[in-house]
This record gives sequence, C-alpha cells and structure tokens, in this order.
Amino acid sequence: MIDESDLVVEIHVPLPALREGEFGPDDDPYPWIDDVMNYLDDVDERGEATIIDEGEEFDGAFVFSVADAPEQTLLAVATRVAGIAGVPTGVFAVITDDLAEEFGMGRRVELT
Repeated sequence: MIDESDLVVEIHVPLPALREGEFGPDDDPYPWIDDVMNYLDDVDERGEATIIDEGEEFDGAFVFSVADAPEQTLLAVATRVAGIAGVPTGVFAVITDDLAEEFGMGRRVELT
C-alpha cells in the first residue's frame, strides 16, 4: 500500500482523434482541458487536493495529476473530472506514487 504522503492519482482522459480540416488555426479542439483545469484549480484552492502539474499528453490521453489527500478523496476528484461536460468517455485513474518514473505505473481504476 502506498503511504498517503506519497500517493498520486493520475487522471487519464482520452484525446479523440482529430480529422484534418476539422478545426481552424484559432480553434481549440479540446476545450474541456481548460474546464478540467478550472475545476482542479478550485479543488486545489479549497485544499481538497493538490494539482501536481498542468497536465500533459501521454499515450493518446491528456493526463492530470493530483495528490496530498487520501486515496478515496483523490478518486472522488477524478470521478468528478470524468463527469465534466464535454470530457470524452473512457476516463480512468491510475493510483501511483510520487516516485513513478512515468505515467501509468500503478493500479488502474476505470471511471467512465
């Protein structure tokens, strides 16, 4: 079991494939990323959990990481992220620790 002080929950949101010409140069094909970040900023400001980074693309998904709370709380945050309007289906969490060398190294929990 991972010590709570080292616990990190990664939230993996699939990035749907984009068709060429579907979006213009000024269009945001993934506006939900900003919505998720706004939600996670609120979570961080309330002290419910801490955002580890601003998120990044990894293996066909956009990954957000949260920490500094019990596993149940972090999974509840991840579940709420999966329910934000516009977020694609197929969201899952990975329970890992702050020493993981890359994303996805831990126990996978399906969220949607």
